[in-house]
Amino acid sequence: MKGRIIGIDPGTNVLGYAILQVDGKKADVVVMGVVEMKGMEDHYAKLKRIQEKVTVIMDTYKPDVLAIEAPFFGKNVQSMLKLGRAQGVCMGVACAHNIPIHEYAPLRIKQCITGQGAASKEHVATVLQRLLHFDDIPKYLDATDAMAAAYCHFVQSQVPAALTKMPAAAKKVASAKKSSRTSSKDAWSKFIAQNPDRISKK
Repeated sequence: MKGRIIGIDPGTNVLGYAILQVDGKKADVVVMGVVEMKGMEDHYAKLKRIQEKVTVIMDTYKPDVLAIEAPFFGKNVQSMLKLGRAQGVCMGVACAHNIPIHEYAPLRIKQCITGQGAASKEHVATVLQRLLHFDDIPKYLDATDAMAAAYCHFVQSQVPAALTKMPAAAKKVASAKKSSRTSSKDAWSKFIAQNPDRISKK
């Protein structure tokens, strides 16, 4: 893969974003930061701010793909609704820019970065700092969470080449199973032909 990945950690109080520059197996941090909305009371005004800020970020850094963290289902219904709306706004901006979208569950992102699905935000940030060699961990870890989403997509983009042999292997297994079923069916048909008196006519 070559190009830029924008990672987004959606939120309606603090939204994290990060841009990762990728060239083959090499990844470098371009920028990461947050959009703060803590002082805003109106939920729809927050969504408008998200739309405006994410649009500026995409226009400025021109990413090729969006990696976004999916809402965590352990949160209460109202929190999920707000996060879902924030995520939807970001997706809408990506669609308007013709940018492909990839969603990743928080568990998957943490496992990808640290190997542990229950890793803390601090642990994720520390591992990313070691992997990507940036100087300081930002005040708001929403930024490193966004970078984690981008890095998760970078790692996943390396996987397909290693898995290209899987379809052939799967076909081989399926063929073996089919052959086994066909063989069993033929054997049963032969048994019936040779032993007509063993078949019940009831």
